[in-house]
Amino acid sequence: MPVFQNARFHISAHHLRDLPPASGIEVAFAGRSNAGKSSALNTLANHNRLAFVSKQPGRTQLINFFTLGDDKHLVDLPGYGYAKVPEAMRNHWQNVLSRYLSERRSLAGLVLVMDSRHPLTPLDKQMLDWFCPTGKPVHVLLTKSDKLSRGESTITLNKVRKELKETWGDEISVQLFSSLKKQGVDEAEKVLGEWFLTADTDPAAAQPLPD
Repeated sequence: MPVFQNARFHISAHHLRDLPPASGIEVAFAGRSNAGKSSALNTLANHNRLAFVSKQPGRTQLINFFTLGDDKHLVDLPGYGYAKVPEAMRNHWQNVLSRYLSERRSLAGLVLVMDSRHPLTPLDKQMLDWFCPTGKPVHVLLTKSDKLSRGESTITLNKVRKELKETWGDEISVQLFSSLKKQGVDEAEKVLGEWFLTADTDPAAAQPLPD
């Protein structure tokens, strides 16, 4: 979808008070460190360096906003899990992420990025527990699917889909994705595009709401 190819860096935030006003429409990307979140963002935007890709997991320690124009944003949340960071910083980001996901008024949906070889880790489930009570949609990208055989991919997809539905309900969709092979890009773009379109036509979503 061309709109994602217009993505440009807008602002970074370390604290909730640093976030831009919650007056537009946002779609956030979250995922365990080294799950391929930044690569997925870059692939969808057709931009090799839109989101920083590091060989050292956990380098994304800010909430990064990328503007699509018309007060629409993609939001890259800090990776979680493997990062070797002080306990105080882990506690800080746990508080920031939990509040952002559960309270941010302009957040229209969450893209949860999981390594298809290691899906639904305890931290992935924590993200879902924070966000799903909002009733907003979740789309799961099972990344690095090129590392699995076709049979393994099908088994993983069906297993994850079943557990998501049984535990968190019907507002979660899931797909296979490979940044390396550019697989699943059209499907992901369609889902996210519909989120932006739906939120844009919702009168409540257009109102500037304070955080």
